[in-house]
Amino acid sequence: MVDADQTFVIVGGGLAGAKAAETLRAEGFSGRVILICDERDHPYERPPLSKGYLLGKAERDSVFVHEPAWYAQHDIELHLGQTVDRVDRAAKTVRFGDDGTLVRYDKLLLATGAEPRRLDIPGTELAGVHHLRRLAHAERLKGVLAALGRDNGHLVIAGAGWIGLEVAAAARTYGAEVTVIEHGSTPLHSVLGPELGNVFAQLHEEHGVRFRFGVRLTEIVGQDGMVLAARTDDGEEHPAHDVLAAIGAAPRIGLAEAAGLELADRAQGGGIMVDERLRTSDPDIYAAGDVAAFPHALFDTRLRVEHWANALNGGPAAARSMLGQDAAYDRVPYFFTDQYDLGMEYSGWAPPGSYDQVVIRGDAGKREFIAFWVKEGRVLAGMNVNVWDVTEPIQRLIRTGAPVDLDALADPHVALDSLA
Repeated sequence: MVDADQTFVIVGGGLAGAKAAETLRAEGFSGRVILICDERDHPYERPPLSKGYLLGKAERDSVFVHEPAWYAQHDIELHLGQTVDRVDRAAKTVRFGDDGTLVRYDKLLLATGAEPRRLDIPGTELAGVHHLRRLAHAERLKGVLAALGRDNGHLVIAGAGWIGLEVAAAARTYGAEVTVIEHGSTPLHSVLGPELGNVFAQLHEEHGVRFRFGVRLTEIVGQDGMVLAARTDDGEEHPAHDVLAAIGAAPRIGLAEAAGLELADRAQGGGIMVDERLRTSDPDIYAAGDVAAFPHALFDTRLRVEHWANALNGGPAAARSMLGQDAAYDRVPYFFTDQYDLGMEYSGWAPPGSYDQVVIRGDAGKREFIAFWVKEGRVLAGMNVNVWDVTEPIQRLIRTGAPVDLDALADPHVALDSLA
């Protein structure tokens, strides 16, 4: 039984933290809920930062998880622009970094998220070098893309992952010239493999994006503090007025590491080690969202997922665990993207090397299809491209784990529901 006199502290004011606070109140917790956010903006969702908001199709206020008044209305003690620099597990306190204030907790949730990886090359101090993780980044980049489009300027993007490609699509929509530098052989190789990565390469090339595969940025050249060009390790120099570093994100584990919590292997993505109920190695501390590395029985591995759905669902799951509810967190990973006229949803987990074939249902050339990553006849993951309302049957196929008829899987005339 949770005592009404208890204090639950949430460090991290992103989607996971905000939804955890919401869930605590929805589940009837009447104790103190303290939500600490190191940004001055109220908790917001990140997908619009590289999609609708960046494109000017969504208003700024649309990104926020709740209306500003919601927190006071639900007795959530929201601390904006505050950092936590220490967790004392013995005293069960967190310390504010600005003034040293100590706050005692009965249960603590770390939803500290991730931060952009930085380019370790000369020239990153120039004014035209950007990252995209926070609302302030998106506000700045939105103006940059509009100016590049107006002035026929050049944007160089380091990295052909989801952020890199979504910003490339936005930049071309504004009219900017875009070059993407990617050390791999295709975009999105670590997620989609070479078979489907080429679909996105062709999409962007049709819209005028130039790719340089198999090379890395070595220097950003500037003058008077401004970007002039970007050099790669093959000796080429690419014209650039601005550069976006989109080479991935690293989990923010500093607090957990200093507190002596068990961490996941950095070679496998790192993060804070949690059990199936999102508890860390300290039974009174939990972790959720980008930073949590949780065991997933369905895939027989430990996952750390940096996508919207994991924050949306993981925060509430952690909150219920903090309340003593006994339910494992085993959501099938899910994410989506919108680029030009292509909309896509992906469910599952199938990194290169984990599957033995890719089965296509539909017309990949027209970019209206579903791709299935399969191992020994079992569906590990599915991606629907411009085909809608199929996420539930795809996830059932993944959860079932039973071999399916691959000819039927590839046949658009066979209902997916009949295969699960």
